[in-house]
Amino acid sequence: MVEFTLPRNSKVRKGIKHPTPEGATNTKTFNIYRFDPEDVKEDGTPNNPRLDTYEVDMDSCGPMVLDAIIKIKDQTDSTLTFRRSCREGICGSCAMNIDGTNTLACTKSIEECKGAVNIYPLPHMPVVKDLVPDLSNFYAQYESIQPWLQTQTPAPSNSERLQSPEDREKLDGLYECILCACCSTSCPSYWWNPERYLGPAVLLHAYRWIIDSRDEMTGERLDNLEDPFRLYRCHTIMNCAKTCPKGLNPGKAIAEIKKLMVERKF
Repeated sequence: MVEFTLPRNSKVRKGIKHPTPEGATNTKTFNIYRFDPEDVKEDGTPNNPRLDTYEVDMDSCGPMVLDAIIKIKDQTDSTLTFRRSCREGICGSCAMNIDGTNTLACTKSIEECKGAVNIYPLPHMPVVKDLVPDLSNFYAQYESIQPWLQTQTPAPSNSERLQSPEDREKLDGLYECILCACCSTSCPSYWWNPERYLGPAVLLHAYRWIIDSRDEMTGERLDNLEDPFRLYRCHTIMNCAKTCPKGLNPGKAIAEIKKLMVERKF
């Protein structure tokens, strides 16, 4: 499948309105973003995306938005494309923009959505198809911080690398990140500098390894972030903390990295 990045000024056209399920008396309207790079104009350029409308029988649907999307794909429109996995809020696969907020479809209750439910892919990302964004750059940035334990001293021969309960507690609020990209794609600085600014999610993970008492490459990790764009594009807008489906605070982690940068100079 051809991968295509939508122009920033592309307009969403009115799409298909699917009929109400026969016999349904308790329905909910879902407006879902649809884009297929193989749907092209006569000149070969992709058509603008469209917004399709579906009516879902809530008497035979689960309580979460993901339940409704799966029901639509299974029973109404098999061409609808999205990511999902465990349905337990721990994998991040079904991250999307629901009623204007980046969140996980598997943990977003339909009851929370007043009126029609509007569903889009994560914003300001290339769209592969429908609700599937291209996360290649996001994962490449994650790899760039080398998110694994790095040491210079040999591992103990008869035990794991141990740390105190106090040092272990410092990792709380960091290790729980599931890399769903909800925070990074809600960040204006990341929207405009995605090739150079690492974004909230990656910087939160960078801080997780910087403060791990078992890691011995703190200086090198800080050197890797010492750049006008990689770290310092954060302007503490805090969209990241507001939208995180796990209740984490990437903005605080970024501030702590900046503090460490200052302290190492004195």
